[in-house]
Amino acid sequence: MSHPHAWPAEEAAINGFPPLRQVVLGDWLLRFSGGVRRTANSVTPLCEPQGSMDEVIATAEALYCAEGQPTIFRIPSFVDPAVDATLAARGYTEEGESCIIEGPLDPIVATAAPLGGADAVTLHDRPTDDWFAAMARLQGQRPEFHAGYREIVGSVVLPAAFAELAIDGAAVALAYGVIHRGLLCFESVVTDAQHRRKGYSRRVLAALATWAQRRGVGIATLQVEASNTPGRTLYHSIGMTTELHRYHYRRAPG
Repeated sequence: MSHPHAWPAEEAAINGFPPLRQVVLGDWLLRFSGGVRRTANSVTPLCEPQGSMDEVIATAEALYCAEGQPTIFRIPSFVDPAVDATLAARGYTEEGESCIIEGPLDPIVATAAPLGGADAVTLHDRPTDDWFAAMARLQGQRPEFHAGYREIVGSVVLPAAFAELAIDGAAVALAYGVIHRGLLCFESVVTDAQHRRKGYSRRVLAALATWAQRRGVGIATLQVEASNTPGRTLYHSIGMTTELHRYHYRRAPG
């Protein structure tokens, strides 16, 4: 049985980084965003999948092929294992195992206090040009990726806040958060490689947590790659210690 927050966390992640185009097919959402990121260019379930996968796979392969993109399914660990087995039997290869984690907001806010709190963090209710430029620099975004990223993040409809911590006028840590069904979903958490291990990401996350607390939210969630040990260590240290579930991708052969 899945955790009670599993589907809300899935929804928050979809809505927090929405696809540019989409097709709803039964229990599935087919997402198309021009190759910006797997999460916005993959097939993901909207609820526990029912029935045969044949139509879903055939439709997905036809549509992604027409777009010149690989067919990729995103499989949460709590759905029927037969879904994953069906794709594996067709030669779909597994990649990108990630964790969905959560934790209460109070510890996130408290962990920034010894560092001087989150006062130095600037919050915007919409992403600014400077915020996008800083994100492109810190993530090392290619120009074609950056254009799609701007369009996706700029299209977020949920209540959102975009955080930036600057040192000597230059952004060193960024993230944004969206609120959905009582959860704060962190997205695009990044720190300048030259300024890591200084608590800057903690301050950014604390500022977003404080913002969400004022709106009646008590829990934060996010997605992190299972192999991202530094990221998982950071999130564990601020109290995000509950793993709701995992997911991985299945990529069509060829």
